[in-house]
Amino acid sequence: MKDFVYDDGGRLAAGLKPVKTPRDCGVRAIAIAARLPYKEARTLANRHCQRFHRPNESASKGLYRDTMDSIFEELGWQWVATMGKGTGCTVHLTPSELPKGRIVVRLSKHYAAVIDGVLHDLSDSSREGKRCVYGYWQKPPTPAIAGGDGDALPESLMRHFRF
Repeated sequence: MKDFVYDDGGRLAAGLKPVKTPRDCGVRAIAIAARLPYKEARTLANRHCQRFHRPNESASKGLYRDTMDSIFEELGWQWVATMGKGTGCTVHLTPSELPKGRIVVRLSKHYAAVIDGVLHDLSDSSREGKRCVYGYWQKPPTPAIAGGDGDALPESLMRHFRF
């Protein structure tokens, strides 16, 4: 990916030591994309790991897909699938194929934050734009209020507000 920024998600700033083979990519991606302090993202991840009772899963050992789904559901983010069974790879880790905004992409054995087409991670994991993106989580757009930018609230909701 030509647009890459080294970003540990605040891990070192949180007082954690660097490791040779970090497995906390899910926590880093959550911290970066959701603008959470690293320790808060780590606590959130460990709380969700406890729901599934897997001995090999934790914020520092790695997060399974359903745990990430659970975390992003709590955060109010939505999943956008970019690949299905038998479809082959349709979206790659390259700015021209990803939406603007803050997203967390799911890759083979890895999660990463992408902000406006710029990969934020410990290394450039794009494989020169050829890495397949299975899907991504994104925060849904907030509805605009009448008089603001974007679409106004539906008429059925307008009667509840005074302007």
